Amino acid sequence: MKPVNYTRSRRCALPCLAVVMPCFNEEAVLPRTLASVTEFFSDCVRDGVIAPDSFVLCVDDGSRDDTWGLIEKASRTDPQVRGMKLSRNMGHQTALVAGLSTVTNFDVVVSIDADLQDDLFAIRDMIAAWQNGYDIVYGVRSERKTDTLFKRETAQMFYRLMLFMGVNLIPNHADFRLMDRRACDALLEYEERNLFLRGLVPLIGFPSTSVYYSRLERTAGESKYPLSRMVSLAVEGVTSLSVTPLRIIAFTGILISSIAILAICYALVGKETGHTVPGWTSVTIAIFFMGGVQMLSLGIIGEYIGKIYLETKRRPRYHIENATWENQ
Repeated sequence: MKPVNYTRSRRCALPCLAVVMPCFNEEAVLPRTLASVTEFFSDCVRDGVIAPDSFVLCVDDGSRDDTWGLIEKASRTDPQVRGMKLSRNMGHQTALVAGLSTVTNFDVVVSIDADLQDDLFAIRDMIAAWQNGYDIVYGVRSERKTDTLFKRETAQMFYRLMLFMGVNLIPNHADFRLMDRRACDALLEYEERNLFLRGLVPLIGFPSTSVYYSRLERTAGESKYPLSRMVSLAVEGVTSLSVTPLRIIAFTGILISSIAILAICYALVGKETGHTVPGWTSVTIAIFFMGGVQMLSLGIIGEYIGKIYLETKRRPRYHIENATWENQ
């Protein structure tokens, strides 16, 4: 592939900012969110931070409420608001990639959640960092005071687990980040269907830094990441980016085999010396223990095989049902 020259667009004084915002059942919060975003755009244009043609792209991820109706209505009255509707719910990560694949004519792109708990004003610091030479700027939470104790502890366990499994993550960073055109194009070259963007973006390797911010309270609606979704996200991240679980299975097999060899030697010595003790408890425990280890191992291997199965099918990641610019 012929390299592209990004020098001029990457460091212009007034970058065109594209904000990509996945939306799923955000009817309760979306009007307030869009009002805040357009007000933020106006302030930044007035202060000479971004170009006047900056915009926000709302990606409706198959919402079941009136989210798409609100996006269409806002796009008709505000040229800075654009909308795209996926044919069905494909998941937050796929919706985000759909938006990143669709945006054009931008210098920097910021991904942000529709609940607007991520601080919009941190984008100013991100743009300043980009102008200082960084291609990727991560939005990192400076504290987790708005979370419950359970959420804080499970979040820290999540990041420790990921690091232990060899997944390179930015702690306390979700999907609030800035990328320039070069970084965005590089990310879109990763074509896997099992997406975990928090782990993929660091793989790009371009100059990066972090901007710290305080996460805000959710003003309306419900969180789209309950505990079950967080567990699913952790499994997706580990199995998409690391083979450590398979190595743990191999190590466990070696360990159990070693113990079994010692047990066999002990049994043979006991038989020769006449010190064997009849009983079924130890045998039963050993059978159930090995059965559990085998089932767990098969489950982990099955998770990887399932991902291989989905990847080899090469199905489309998403289908676009509608877009506001097609109706204009």
